[in-house]
Amino acid sequence: MSELVVAGVDLGASGGRVIAARVSASGVELREVSRFPNEPVRAGGTLYWDILRLHASVRDGLAAAAAAYPLASAGIDSWGVDYGLLDATGALLGNPVHYRDSRTDGVRSPVPFPELYAVTGIQHLAFNTVYQLVAAAGTPVLAAARTLLLIPDLLAYWLTGVVGAEVTNASTTALLDVSSRTWATGLMKLAGIDPGLFPPLRRPGSVIGSMAGLGGVPLIAVGSHDTASAVAAVPARGQDFAYISSGTWSLVGMELAAPVLSDASREANFTNEAGIDGTTRFLRNVTGLWLLQECLRDWGLPASSLETLLAEAAAVPPLRYVINADDPVFVPPGAMPARIASWLSARGLPVPASRAEVVRCVLDSLALAYRRALLDAQSLSGRHADVLHIVGGGSRNALLCQLTADACGLPVVAGPAEATVLGNVLVQARALGAAPASLDGMRALVAASQRLRTFQPSGGGGAWQAAARRLAGSGHQNQPQAGS
Repeated sequence: MSELVVAGVDLGASGGRVIAARVSASGVELREVSRFPNEPVRAGGTLYWDILRLHASVRDGLAAAAAAYPLASAGIDSWGVDYGLLDATGALLGNPVHYRDSRTDGVRSPVPFPELYAVTGIQHLAFNTVYQLVAAAGTPVLAAARTLLLIPDLLAYWLTGVVGAEVTNASTTALLDVSSRTWATGLMKLAGIDPGLFPPLRRPGSVIGSMAGLGGVPLIAVGSHDTASAVAAVPARGQDFAYISSGTWSLVGMELAAPVLSDASREANFTNEAGIDGTTRFLRNVTGLWLLQECLRDWGLPASSLETLLAEAAAVPPLRYVINADDPVFVPPGAMPARIASWLSARGLPVPASRAEVVRCVLDSLALAYRRALLDAQSLSGRHADVLHIVGGGSRNALLCQLTADACGLPVVAGPAEATVLGNVLVQARALGAAPASLDGMRALVAASQRLRTFQPSGGGGAWQAAARRLAGSGHQNQPQAGS
């Protein structure tokens, strides 16, 4: 393997980054080139992504990376489900609508969910692309549209002029046949959606095109759904592992060779998203650090204050305050501590009196949600996990990692926090012959070059079981909500 430098563009729901990565046989070295906000805009009662500002930030970051390093390529990953529409000339028809917008509230597809799931394997989420398109039916914008591009594909189009849809992100639309990995045109027609909107599919590792104005650096398709990139960089050995990609949302699941399309899987609201190298990401979307982020925002505290709050939360007695973290009431922004208190008081349960108690409530509740999802994943897939890997920003939260180990009764390997970027750049490097050819080889390279920390279960499994039963008795229903 030769050494080279590639750029990873990683876009999240609240911000984005451009990272330069030096990849060699000894590992991956990351250097942040730029960081920028990704703030939605509400106009005329609709919540939009500020896609033009996002595009400018991405271009500026890539230009800075190209000026500082001999870039061999670049790749883009982002969240799923959201899209932009192009007219017949290739011009954008308005800003993409944010998945948290209310336009899909109560919307149902003309295709019954069992039929939809049998083909796409995607759990029911109100803001999946299929429901966004059903909600947009009859609007002038959709009538004028000729091409639909998911967010990373839209940015790739503006950078290269090439239209396409990368398969891992395409799978989040609930309009991709997860078994054949082709567009589910029959379902589209049944749902009243024009199949002609959807561009040709491309696989991770394929060259999209050269980026104009950036020295002709090639843009390479990566696992453009951020979770696909993150899972590719899970530093696991063998197959008997589970993972949590922990950020604003938590994706809890296992990597499988084929999708699980059973009635039981559908009823448990598990999803089958396309992964790298033909793998399936069999997972449940669980509310994640969003709860903490919103609490801090409501309290007017900076993110740097979390460390002190976590230390105080560690001293709070465990499992005193437990909520259903996946209840839809916690999806919208705003007044999170008050909504937590209201959820508990409405069920006659104790209410946290301090900020530390609220934080402990959130962490205990997340660990319980992870436990529930992991048990279901193993039961539904017929596979057993010997270890649980937590990657992403949540891997830095030692208290959450320890509580997860306790709740799940499994050792937790925490890290890398930068798994999404690592998966992004390793797929690029592999396409250029500078990274191992197999997923196992890429993961071994991550394990050898990144700092990891292991948390062993400390016992007390009975208390977690009792808390799970208590939560079920309070009216809990499995209602996972979120994209990435």
